[in-house]
Amino acid sequence: MIKIAGIVKAVCVSNIRGVQKRDVKSAKLQSAWGLEGDAHGGDWHRQVSLLSYDAVKKFNELGAGVSHGDFGENLVVEGIKLSALALGSRLKCGDCILEITQIGKECHSRCQIYDKMGDCIMPREGVFARVVQDGLISTGDAIEPIKRAAILVISDRASRGEREDKSGLIIAQMLKEASYDISEQILIPDEQNLIEKELTKLADKQQADLILTTGGTGFSQRDVTPEATLAVAERIAPGIAEAIRYHSLKITGRAMLSRAVSVIRGGSLIINLPGSPKAVKEILEYILPHLEHGIEILRGDIYASNH
Repeated sequence: MIKIAGIVKAVCVSNIRGVQKRDVKSAKLQSAWGLEGDAHGGDWHRQVSLLSYDAVKKFNELGAGVSHGDFGENLVVEGIKLSALALGSRLKCGDCILEITQIGKECHSRCQIYDKMGDCIMPREGVFARVVQDGLISTGDAIEPIKRAAILVISDRASRGEREDKSGLIIAQMLKEASYDISEQILIPDEQNLIEKELTKLADKQQADLILTTGGTGFSQRDVTPEATLAVAERIAPGIAEAIRYHSLKITGRAMLSRAVSVIRGGSLIINLPGSPKAVKEILEYILPHLEHGIEILRGDIYASNH
């Protein structure tokens, strides 16, 4: 499988605020600060500014004539539509990790670029981030979004504290081992309206790439997870649920009693898993290696057309 990633085109700094930055080719990202030597660094949410190379290129085709750093951006990234990322999304570049904290920035005064073009792309294309993990970042480095996952544990007894949630813990551990960033882990009772509400939030607001539910997929009158999942679906992904049942049937004939479904909502893939910790582990070992390609296709909106 071809791995999709963006490329760092420029690393820009300035030791004075309010002036254009210059491309220094390489610099250290420092947590709780930003780029070493940059005046916009500090203990705040806009430690690093990013701009898509592809957006700048289109702007230059209109006659803007701008160079790296002219918008006051720290990092210029080719191949990723940065403004399409969700707040809280993380980008990994070598050892560095950035977390998106703001998309767009209101310009309080017109700059020279606006005076020349009657427009400026920074308010709609500029993205800001904080440094989560230190490291050196250089032009030519590969940079890519970290896959975002969410876990929804559905159990009357666990939500009342009558039993420990073991399945959710196993899912979290296996997702982390597969390099997913877990945006949220929620425990709720078997209530269809509540399940629908949480799935909608995780898909629409959190924009999780992968949402895994556990529990509520059997024959009990309280098992309504499949119905709730189908209610929020925009498209179905039946092959995943079929593959899970096929794999599980090799282990136990009771797998035929599963009513679990797999669906797509927006850019999120939602997969129902059973409530059994043993079954959850067996299923994830089987499906996780195959999901990444589908998720990359599903979230193709964040990549430029040349990737």
